[in-house]
Amino acid sequence: MDLQKTALNEKHRQLGAKMVPFGGWDMPVQYTGIIQEHLSTRTDAGLFDVSHMGEIFITGASEDILSLLETLTCNTVSTMKDGQVQYNAVLNETGGLVDDVTIYKFSAEKYMICSNASNYPAVTKHLQKYQKGTCRVEDQSHIWHQLALQGPKANAILESVLKQSLDPIAYYHFQEITYKSETIIVSRTGYTGEDGFEIYTSVPLGLQLWDTLLQEGKSSGLVPVGLGARDTLRLEAKYPLYGHELNEEWSPVESGIGFIVKEKTLPYFGYERILSDKKNSPKRKIVGIQLEEPGVMRENYPIFAADETPIGKTTSGTHSPSCKVSLGLAILDFDYTKDQTEVFVEIRGQKKKAKVHLSPFIKGSVRNHKG
Repeated sequence: MDLQKTALNEKHRQLGAKMVPFGGWDMPVQYTGIIQEHLSTRTDAGLFDVSHMGEIFITGASEDILSLLETLTCNTVSTMKDGQVQYNAVLNETGGLVDDVTIYKFSAEKYMICSNASNYPAVTKHLQKYQKGTCRVEDQSHIWHQLALQGPKANAILESVLKQSLDPIAYYHFQEITYKSETIIVSRTGYTGEDGFEIYTSVPLGLQLWDTLLQEGKSSGLVPVGLGARDTLRLEAKYPLYGHELNEEWSPVESGIGFIVKEKTLPYFGYERILSDKKNSPKRKIVGIQLEEPGVMRENYPIFAADETPIGKTTSGTHSPSCKVSLGLAILDFDYTKDQTEVFVEIRGQKKKAKVHLSPFIKGSVRNHKG
């Protein structure tokens, strides 16, 4: 099957990017090197092509929209304010995940869902299956372009390009801003653990903005960043990835995102199962894990207790450029998910000592901005 290409594909190749298949897309895994791109994002700023993500708009009467979203997601949508972004999960009929998403509220009659590249067609279809009344779900991914500008210097760089202060945009909030005679969406969100923005524009303007940001940010250390560093950055921040920590089978609590599970007047799919997981503890759960000995964890490495009882497996793993140790995420039997619990990861036939790590592995700049 032919890979889909983002509008920036040719620009990536001109920059010397190494291209790889990802979720059905031809994407840059690195430009100059994963470690350098990773560290540049932590200390200065990185620019990511995330235009393969999906933008799904939901419009209609407020009561019809909320009836849909409250039934299909586990976080409370009705309390959102205009201009707010919410992390949430779209649930299947058994309480597993169709996708983890961010929901944007423009008004009582208009919302947008940003969904993962490989999942947004399924999310759209799932939402359309249950839309009622005046509610209309429309996949507009083909007309939107998305860039992510991340890092401690992201705010200053984007302010210099847009020629206005971005301080009023708080974490997990957005504004519609006029830029080059077009209304764009600027959201203080991201997937790195650093301060930064996700910027939604038309496709032609997105191409221009990529070039403008790289030029304007060059003196501040801004570099283009590929999927390789995006993965190491998200792991240090302990952010999950669909297909690794999230899937159609595990509940949000099992997947380690139980903080978004809320009790609701209108029950959502898998309501009793998910709330039981949260109140009574699930049988297994995703947690962070850090290796205490030399070695590098990757996906699907077996994990054992001290008495050699099998207790789970890694779901993601890497060598951390920031922490200079191997760290990752793992699905473990619940009895072994307390902070600093000692476990053993089998790497190439050898059991290596590791510890459960419940906090993010790094403290990035993301929480430094109060808005």
